[in-house]
Amino acid sequence: MIDRYSHPEISAIWELENKFKIWTDIEIYACEARANRGEVPKEDLETIKQKAKFNVDEILEIESKVHHDVIAYLTNLNSYIGPAGRHVHFGLTSSDVGDTALCVQMVQAMDLLIQRTETLLETTKQKAKEYKDLPCIGRSHGIHAEPMTLGLKFALFFAEMTRNLERMKDAREQVAVGKLSGAVGTYSNIDLEIEEYVLNKLGLKVDPIATQVISRDRHAFYMSVLGVVAASLDRMATEIRLLQKTEGREVEEPFAKGQKGSSAMPHKRNPVVCERISGISRVIRSNVNVGLQNVGLWHERDISHSSAERIVLPDSTIALDYILEKMNFVLKGLHVYPDATERTLNVTRGLIFSQKVLLWLIEKGGITREDAYLIVQENAMAVWADQSKNLRDLLKQDPRCSSILKDSDLDEIFQIKPYLERIPLIFKRLGIID
Repeated sequence: MIDRYSHPEISAIWELENKFKIWTDIEIYACEARANRGEVPKEDLETIKQKAKFNVDEILEIESKVHHDVIAYLTNLNSYIGPAGRHVHFGLTSSDVGDTALCVQMVQAMDLLIQRTETLLETTKQKAKEYKDLPCIGRSHGIHAEPMTLGLKFALFFAEMTRNLERMKDAREQVAVGKLSGAVGTYSNIDLEIEEYVLNKLGLKVDPIATQVISRDRHAFYMSVLGVVAASLDRMATEIRLLQKTEGREVEEPFAKGQKGSSAMPHKRNPVVCERISGISRVIRSNVNVGLQNVGLWHERDISHSSAERIVLPDSTIALDYILEKMNFVLKGLHVYPDATERTLNVTRGLIFSQKVLLWLIEKGGITREDAYLIVQENAMAVWADQSKNLRDLLKQDPRCSSILKDSDLDEIFQIKPYLERIPLIFKRLGIID
């Protein structure tokens, strides 16, 4: 991922320095396990542990000649260890080291993403509580529907991200495995005890069965979860972008002092961070397909997955880390305009109460739903057609309605408060309030 959308901590996980460090840990732990079995002399083990080091530039120089990264790494490592290096990588194949290390990196990355998500969850929870009782219009198809509260939108974000957190933990569990089982997974040149020792040291579980590689359904699930989380962030960002439109401007993402919105129009305050979140989310979601394509390898292994993973795994985790942080930034500093939410509620001049009128006509008048619907719809269409009209007045003038509903009934119907009475129950169900 380009530096513009990268945070140093997660980027460092995917640097060659960290990868080769994990490779070195694996090789040392394997030697320790063999030493415990009497297969490596203790003095050789001490030499390996003391002298094992690598130089990234030197590895890359060797790789440019041998065209094999693990061989280049081992050549460089053993140049520092000396004769005791003959015990390194004994009975292992490249994927034993590479695949196991990749899973370590994926776990490290997911741990950071989980932390980001937990922070965002706390922010959405606080915003939900803060605006639990602030009325705003709810929309379907982009059209005004019925009143709700702004806090309910944040509560929805909270619930969705709570599910995402569980998905992320599941994905972490799926890839927190390793294998040191040899060329086609038969342990032909290495004992299971050595694998167990190494993976325990790394904090991984043993993959119960592998070929030369760990099966890529695990990685595909991991990538899919990254895609789902990214999609949720896009949904959140899109909601804010829509609410920031000039016609309503109910909320607005943070706009810093000195920030410029347009090179041509000085008045502009654009939702650029939310748009960036939406754009980067598309990249992450498109990368999911690569993860799915990588599942079907030839026989016990080919390396068609390897080149793709070197791109999509770092890019997707780094990008998701970036937009998780940006969404938290947006929500924490979000500008909310209660006067605008109130004004927007009244834009359709009472149309948002149409269902209440419908139900009252049915209940009090004993008329059919079809007849009640016709009365309300005809008056509603007249309101749509004429900006000077409002639904309450037209209903009052319509004898089909006024013969059933009194002024006091209309007073009670055209109130926002009843729409919001059960919202606390939803918040309690989510655990946002007690």
